[in-house]
Amino acid sequence: MSDTDPRFQAARLVLALRQAGVTDQRVTEALERTPRDHFAPRAFAEDAWENVELPIDCGQTMTRPVTVGMMLQALDLQREHTVLEIGTGSGYVAAAMSRLARRVYSIDRYRTLVERAKAAVEPLGVSSRVELRLGDGLSGWAEAAPFDRILLMGAVASLPEDLARQLAPGGVVVMPVERDGEGLIVRLTKLADGGFSEIVVGKARFSPLQPGVAREL
Repeated sequence: MSDTDPRFQAARLVLALRQAGVTDQRVTEALERTPRDHFAPRAFAEDAWENVELPIDCGQTMTRPVTVGMMLQALDLQREHTVLEIGTGSGYVAAAMSRLARRVYSIDRYRTLVERAKAAVEPLGVSSRVELRLGDGLSGWAEAAPFDRILLMGAVASLPEDLARQLAPGGVVVMPVERDGEGLIVRLTKLADGGFSEIVVGKARFSPLQPGVAREL
């Protein structure tokens, strides 16, 4: 098996995930079975299984797969869960989550990204569990709430109020934040009184999430 064989590349990614502390077998299998090269721009397809960020349209990037694995492990998705993703990007993370949860709702502010993500997800046989739409992710998806899990794929100063309201009691949010000049990923659990408990999952720097829908692109 050559080092360019997709099976070899997927196995190498699983090893990198485990070395980084992503030991949840359901998460590693979901990422192993989701072809990242299928979501990457053609010019970067050869690098898609590597643990690197990749540029996509609209000035956005595909997050490093080990970082995705760390976030999905913290999210602790179960088959009965409904999850909301803010920042669809290429659609790769939504596709991976569809192998772990009952239903995935994902929002992006760029029409081009939503359309291309839909086209990428369709042939994988998971589109019945994934719904994508153009919108302001910071406002959430009220008609599909409450959500068991919410994943933010961009940094925020704090959890937006609309998203906090749309999370079910006992639900979990995983999101990047910027604190004292450092990029962190945190896990919030919604308590019975409506408050949140927090733990830091790891370090990673994300671009800030922007409000509204992009006028162009």
